[in-house]
Amino acid sequence: MKMNKFKAICLIAMAAGIVTSCGKKSEDNENKDSVRVEQVKVTTLNKQEINRIVDISTTLDGWETVNIAPTIQGHIEKLYVDVDSKVGAGQMLVKMDETQYNNIKLAFANLKIEFARMEALKKTGSVSQQAYDQVKLSYDQTKEQLDYLQKNTFVKSPISGVVTEKNYETGELYAARPIYVIKQVNVLKAIVGVPEGYLPRIKKGMQVTISTDIYPDETFPATIDIVYPSIDEATHSFNIKLRINNPGNKLRPGMYAKTSLNLGKDNAIIVPYQSVLKLQGSDERYVFVNDKGYAKRVTVKVGQRFDEMVELISDSLKEGDQIVTTGQGRLVKGVKLNIVK
Repeated sequence: MKMNKFKAICLIAMAAGIVTSCGKKSEDNENKDSVRVEQVKVTTLNKQEINRIVDISTTLDGWETVNIAPTIQGHIEKLYVDVDSKVGAGQMLVKMDETQYNNIKLAFANLKIEFARMEALKKTGSVSQQAYDQVKLSYDQTKEQLDYLQKNTFVKSPISGVVTEKNYETGELYAARPIYVIKQVNVLKAIVGVPEGYLPRIKKGMQVTISTDIYPDETFPATIDIVYPSIDEATHSFNIKLRINNPGNKLRPGMYAKTSLNLGKDNAIIVPYQSVLKLQGSDERYVFVNDKGYAKRVTVKVGQRFDEMVELISDSLKEGDQIVTTGQGRLVKGVKLNIVK
């Protein structure tokens, strides 16, 4: 029993020694980090006046888009245009099966004769008002039906534009899909989502600039046509509708574009772009600030870019703070800084 008690005491002592040893090593590592010194360069933050330009991506679309879709179903007798055809307002596009139209046309011709006879009899008082009204009602209803069938049998384009889709061929049975899709391309539109903070600066009629990667050396003028009145709760943005004149048809519906909004002068904190670090595996950006001789990590947002400089947005930064611009890649929070010129 005494021997077993002696062994237990030895084991407890050994375990305590291991724990003490591990604790000492951990403490040594912390002490080693706390005395680590990194050579860095810093710059003092100051606000500068900038020309506030907000770039937002968008997709272009035709100013007007029309689906050519007759309200009567049946066989397509003739299609007059193809994809990429330019069409004018009032141009014939489709002729549907004429059977129903011809039947109503014949019935209307007979009613037209009957109605003329009734009008002559009414003038002489040879027909009752009730009989006259019945014929007139039938005449008016048939004429309305004839106009409806004529419009949907001989289908014309309501706008000038370009055929961007053709979903049927001559002789096919028309069902649900539109026969053609026509887009106005000499004038385009774009719906752009703008952060809510810029709402007071955005006005109807403002001039903006459109650019695309397809034409890297060109810009295209546009005008704000509508400022939508509501803010999206999820994105905290509001929409504007742009009107883009496109006389040369260089821009096309569906094209990816960048909208540049010039919102005038503003004050901002500008720093070298390389001083901003990115957390691996996320979009979080951060910088290191000199906090009484030690490294302090501050999360930031990146604003407007100016060649090798960039705007910093953060409630934790103010004028007079010193941001690390060289050597920041070796820093962690709490490392002692040796600032060199």
